Amino acid sequence: MTTEAKVGAFVLSCFAVLAFTVVYLLNAQYSGGTAHYRTYLRYAGGLEPGASVLYGGMNVGKVTAVRPWATDPTRIEILLEVKKDTPLNEKSVAKLGFVSVMNSAALSITTGSIDAKRLPPGSVIASKEAASLDELNEISGNLNHLLGNLDAMTGSRNQKKVQAILDNVDLLIAEERPKIDRLTDQLAQVSQHADETIQNVNGTVTDVHDPIRKDLAELQSALEQAKDLLQSMQVIVRANDYKINDTVENLREATDNINQFTDSLKQRPWSLVRIKQPDDRQVPK
Repeated sequence: MTTEAKVGAFVLSCFAVLAFTVVYLLNAQYSGGTAHYRTYLRYAGGLEPGASVLYGGMNVGKVTAVRPWATDPTRIEILLEVKKDTPLNEKSVAKLGFVSVMNSAALSITTGSIDAKRLPPGSVIASKEAASLDELNEISGNLNHLLGNLDAMTGSRNQKKVQAILDNVDLLIAEERPKIDRLTDQLAQVSQHADETIQNVNGTVTDVHDPIRKDLAELQSALEQAKDLLQSMQVIVRANDYKINDTVENLREATDNINQFTDSLKQRPWSLVRIKQPDDRQVPK
């Protein structure tokens, strides 16, 4: 074997050892120190196996598989492995992202919440859809259309119209300002007269209110006196009840006597002038 062949074989052997060492170190780094998870998206956007997995912007693992989900083919199943100590939790959300503008797609995972429960290996990470290129193009088209409308609205022609309207408004205000000032003065005078009228009404109500209150007080006093008088009369009547009954009885007896005397006069009117009753007439023989 020539010297050149020996040198070439030695160099190839060194490269093989170096490659084996690198592969071994990489496997040693991830083997036994990684945890596997999965998530689902409807738009993968160029995400491929080997793409970086970012947790809060830090590279913590890689994507191991990107494939349609067997259960629901309209969704993309993404398998990933991350460092075992990565604190994924139930509030963490996976979405399509990029390491930088010039790099390929990556899977970005948010840090979630400190109070959320940690996700065990093999769990499903919640996902959030990113806007696709088609949606971005549609949004861009809508924005361009809106900008076009705004440009048309703010063009020189419309600006002249707006300026003409503003000039007319200024002219109208200048012409109507004296009328507005007079109207304002009249409103102020009316307001002043209204205040004076209200004050006069308040004074009148006060003046009328005091005599009415006095009359009501006097009327209440008179009613109280009448009530006391009635109570006194009631006491007197109850105290002389038996005398009133005797008087009524005497009046009844006197009335009976008068009635009897009247009947006697009717039957013997001559008794008023004669004391003795005349003899009865004899029947002639």
